[in-house]
Amino acid sequence: MSNRNGYGSAVTLPGDPPGGRRAALVWGVGVAVYFVAVIFRTSLGVAGLDAADRFDVNASALSTFSILQLLVYAGMQIPVGLMVDRLGTKKVLVLGVVLFTAGQLGFALSPSYGTALASRALLGCGDAMTFISVLRLGSRWFPARRGPLIGQVAALFGMAGNLVSTVVVARALHGLGWTTTFVGSSLAGVLVLVLLLLFLKDHPEGYEPQPAPHAGAAYVRRQIAESWREPGTRLGMWVHFTTQFPAMVFLLLWGLPYLVEAQGLSRSTAGTLLTLVVLSNMVVGLAYGQIIARHHGARAPLALGTVAATALLWGTTLAYPGDHAPMWLLVTLCLVLGACGPASMIGFDFARPANPPERQGTASGIVNMGGFVASMTTLLAVGVLLDATGDDYRIAFSSVFVLEALGVVQILRLKARTHRRERERLVASRVEAVHVPV
Repeated sequence: MSNRNGYGSAVTLPGDPPGGRRAALVWGVGVAVYFVAVIFRTSLGVAGLDAADRFDVNASALSTFSILQLLVYAGMQIPVGLMVDRLGTKKVLVLGVVLFTAGQLGFALSPSYGTALASRALLGCGDAMTFISVLRLGSRWFPARRGPLIGQVAALFGMAGNLVSTVVVARALHGLGWTTTFVGSSLAGVLVLVLLLLFLKDHPEGYEPQPAPHAGAAYVRRQIAESWREPGTRLGMWVHFTTQFPAMVFLLLWGLPYLVEAQGLSRSTAGTLLTLVVLSNMVVGLAYGQIIARHHGARAPLALGTVAATALLWGTTLAYPGDHAPMWLLVTLCLVLGACGPASMIGFDFARPANPPERQGTASGIVNMGGFVASMTTLLAVGVLLDATGDDYRIAFSSVFVLEALGVVQILRLKARTHRRERERLVASRVEAVHVPV
């Protein structure tokens, strides 16, 4: 049975893309774009203290850099999903690279806090166009059963970009200074743009998607409404919301100041711990991808288990008596935070089977919006609470538990509904298979 538009099964169908070396090459170009975008996105995480000195700002103003960047990123997710579904991957990625490269270059040369803010907003806009495009590219070039692993591997390369920020960019800032470091890094955007223009294709020959309907307001409303109507899309969004933000907040801005100012560590030691988060993420991501590809029912237990472990370690660290937590506890915290990124990818594994191919970009945009809204909210809360309490990190980071509690309630509310819908879809696909003439 050929089923180019089927979306209820995780097994390979005759209509599935073939994968292979060509698929790996094309997809690799898309992943390279995402890799560079993450370097640019997370570069502020190791430059936070330098940015505070350069622009003479306090904690709340410093957090505004990341908040604005994530606000733009989150706000662009649904529009980008619609753009990917309508225009295809290549056009959206080209626009994204141009925007985030211009943003990184502008940040390097900004003479004032205001222009630096505008540059981070531009960077966030371009960054928003990368990950959904890469997910769509993977679904167009690889069989559906590879979806969970392909998504985790893409995220792994994103974390490799984060590793470059914590190691290479941090050292370059110390040795070369602000302008040289950020101008030099922007050249990576030019390189991936060239690769993108030369080698990337939206889909293999013979696997063209169905023609998109006439664009317009009705089409946009229908895409969003039908994606949102699926419980799997909403569950995916809340899984992403609840799991991603603790590590994102730590890596994107507040981890280094917390480890240096609250825990009394040197910048070098703090950078090593941030690197540990990234390395843990990469290892856990491969493990989660393999587990979910083999055991679909492990999705919710893995997500909720990650949330529970994160809350336990954060609570233990913040409540530890004395001025500083012991190193073994900080190391354990960083290892557990490394599982947050892979757990957030599980959200896409709920949304993917719930939506047909022509809605994958829109559904992914809704899911991806969740974690970044949570991250943006927590970044703001931490900055405001630090200023209000005289840099009391224990109170500031306690805001993490509020959002985790909200997310867990929503996950539990939607989990049974999603599983019931998936069973109904599986039964319907089996009945259809029985009645298809050979």
